[in-house]
Amino acid sequence: MKRKIFMGADSAGFPLKEELKKHLLEAGWEVTDLGTDSTASCHYPLFAAAVCREVQKDPDNRFGVLICGTGIGMSMCANKFDGIRAALCSDTYSARLTRNHNDANVICLGARVIGSCLAQDILDSFLSADFEGGRHAVRVGMIADIENGKL
Repeated sequence: MKRKIFMGADSAGFPLKEELKKHLLEAGWEVTDLGTDSTASCHYPLFAAAVCREVQKDPDNRFGVLICGTGIGMSMCANKFDGIRAALCSDTYSARLTRNHNDANVICLGARVIGSCLAQDILDSFLSADFEGGRHAVRVGMIADIENGKL
């Protein structure tokens, strides 16, 4: 069963979002595009919030992909949501390990930092990796404890 992917981008990330959406659809993923739909100036927190709210509904079976100029703003917004573990990735190694070790459910990409081909490789690395659990599950639990004010 393919997991659902929710995508969002601001104006700087729009062209890369469109390329990655096509790539994911061709690979058979179920993709929901939550905007933006142009390169007109817009506010990235709106799209981060929309994507993260969808991922929160079923975080074990949904991924988020957020794209802005650097990926930094999207990452900062996404990590404000309970249960969201968003990682800004600019290389395939980090993308794979954030799934393996952190059980990340949202990946953030910087359209002005990486090119389209690298972005596809990063996204594929992220989506093909599995959470390893074990000692990493303890640490992910500690992140949840921080969210809940227990740590």
